[in-house]
Amino acid sequence: MKILIAADLYWPTLNGVATASRNLAKGLAARGHEVVVIAPSQVGKKHRERDGNYLIERTTSLPFPFYQNFRISLTPQREIKKIISKFNPDIIHIEMVMGIGRSTMQAGSKLGIPIVSTNHAMPENLLDNFRMLAPLARPFNALLEGYGARFHNNSNYVTTPTQSAIDIFNHKVKNMEVPIEAVSNGIDLSVFTPGEKSQKLYAKYRLPTDRPILLYVGRLDAEKHLPVLVQAAAKVMQRVDVHLLVVGQGNERGRLAELARGLGIEQHVTFTGKVSNEDLPQIYRIGTVFCMPSPAELQSIVTLEAMATGLPVVAVNAGALGELCHDGKNGYLFKYDDDVMMAAAIIKTINNPQDVAKNMSAKSLAIAKTHDINYTLDRFEAIYKKLLANKQVS
Repeated sequence: MKILIAADLYWPTLNGVATASRNLAKGLAARGHEVVVIAPSQVGKKHRERDGNYLIERTTSLPFPFYQNFRISLTPQREIKKIISKFNPDIIHIEMVMGIGRSTMQAGSKLGIPIVSTNHAMPENLLDNFRMLAPLARPFNALLEGYGARFHNNSNYVTTPTQSAIDIFNHKVKNMEVPIEAVSNGIDLSVFTPGEKSQKLYAKYRLPTDRPILLYVGRLDAEKHLPVLVQAAAKVMQRVDVHLLVVGQGNERGRLAELARGLGIEQHVTFTGKVSNEDLPQIYRIGTVFCMPSPAELQSIVTLEAMATGLPVVAVNAGALGELCHDGKNGYLFKYDDDVMMAAAIIKTINNPQDVAKNMSAKSLAIAKTHDINYTLDRFEAIYKKLLANKQVS
């Protein structure tokens, strides 16, 4: 098949949507499909590049001021029409509802090309970063939800990463007219595996080797609610000798570092910034417990990666995280923004008897195995083939 993927957020941008979209493109191309991705240029001007086994068409873009290293294409209609006309795809898969996604939807619909759209985002992912819009959050939220419903109704098939995401979507969006299905983003289980801890990484990031490591991986932006994690870590440190390792970059890094200083724990917190693809799987192995305070996750690829490494999870009971963190089985859930409850859950995890800790690790591994990227690729191939068959019949 000739598959076109439209992705407003894409590698080398680091976030869940970009990671999932790139994994999909690479995986489909590895299976013999001809894949083209439309994504914003990282240098501003349009250009073409190869990423291993598939082609990326980069559209003219501008910096997006509310996130680090994000760029957006506001009016890519002409560029996208030319790309679609030249490539002549069998299937279009849209990963976001922004400029590239919207223009691709319009162009593909006019040509009668079957379209799959995936809903990766909640309005909360955006609104938490616009603090000046807080008084307008509710009406703006409703506006975005209405736009999302209209957008996805123009496709032929809608997917979300989890059943929880479908439940959230259906609760907020009425009158969906197209099929909707949960298809995991998937992770590469050959990359994220349990294993020996790398002593070189302890030295590289100046981490202590004599105490548990509380680990967070992801963007450091407002919607992740990371002050809850820092405050919880400070409470844990009053009772247990631990170190907090925060991996990632974002607009909140300075605020988080200042909070750690104000709590008197700055010597026990490490901010690594962006890490390499080679270091990341090893960093998960260093962790003792993976911590996720973000309430606006429709799946959380990083949580899956940590679980595939065998880590127990302490996560907020919000979004889709309850599908990954099974309370009392492979970790513990805590209430929204409740740093006291989060701290208690972390301490309980660290102090678990060896047999309980071993069982939690095994449960994390078992859950992660159900999200193998190969299952994801199988399911999307089946959806694409079904839509093509329906097109031929009609």
